[in-house]
Amino acid sequence: MTPLIRPPRLRPGDRVALVAPSGPVPDERLDAGLDILRGWDLDPVVMPHTRGTHPELGYLSGTDEARARDLTEAWCDPSVSAVICARGGYGVQRMVDLTDWTAMRAAGPKIFVGYSDITALHEAFAVRLGIATLHGPMTGAVTFLKDAPTQESLRATLFEPESVQTLHALDGARTMVPGRARGTTLGGCLALLAADLGTPHARPSARGGLLLIEDVGEEDYRLDRILTQLLRAEWLDGVEGVVLGSWAECGPGEQVRAVLADRLGGLGVPVVEEFGFGHGPTNLTVPLGVPAVLDADARTLTLDVPALV
Repeated sequence: MTPLIRPPRLRPGDRVALVAPSGPVPDERLDAGLDILRGWDLDPVVMPHTRGTHPELGYLSGTDEARARDLTEAWCDPSVSAVICARGGYGVQRMVDLTDWTAMRAAGPKIFVGYSDITALHEAFAVRLGIATLHGPMTGAVTFLKDAPTQESLRATLFEPESVQTLHALDGARTMVPGRARGTTLGGCLALLAADLGTPHARPSARGGLLLIEDVGEEDYRLDRILTQLLRAEWLDGVEGVVLGSWAECGPGEQVRAVLADRLGGLGVPVVEEFGFGHGPTNLTVPLGVPAVLDADARTLTLDVPALV
């Protein structure tokens, strides 16, 4: 797996664009996130449909075409240094193929941040543009607004990526399978990775990668089904290591752990659980598309190079 192009880091005064490729964002949460970004001496701009709602499907922030246009225009604006998602929810798979990837490729690399449903866009940026992205908090998410470690992890990655070149798992993390592994980071929300299978631009496999996965609201048997699908599709063949994030609202922890151990333990690669990214109370920012070393015993992920140049 080839490492991807790393975008430039942010500097004080940089303009960042907020998009909502999935669901609508409550105004008060969007405004609170904007205040945090301004406090970092950034100049945030809100794309037109970030405050919108689909006229008939209330779980979307706007029509598929409008959400795709927002992302394309934000990315292609030469004054914008980063595109940050305001929230997840559902809807990226409806708009991802309507986005103008040709124009975005011509615009060059810049920072892209999000998680959850945004996983489908992380995969698209990797496969279609070859650009590394940041699996990190969305500005309208409660975790970002309320949790200081979540905010600091993103801020440090954006402005001082060398300071977070070694990521330490949060307290409570455990080694599921010991060992060390080297590979290129990839991943995101488990259900979205499985949903990408069979689509025209899907990643063929996780071979050579350090797979970071998490999810929310999936019961144990559904996690089993998703992982089994990836195993049957041979998508996990050749993966070098696995880093597990949070499994919020997925059932009792030991029950979920039993499923993960059963489905992933046989891969014969290092596995760390409860690392500290995803839908939990703290959401660490983790780069995707960057070469790294996973030390499952020390519960660290050390990037060969900073996430951003």
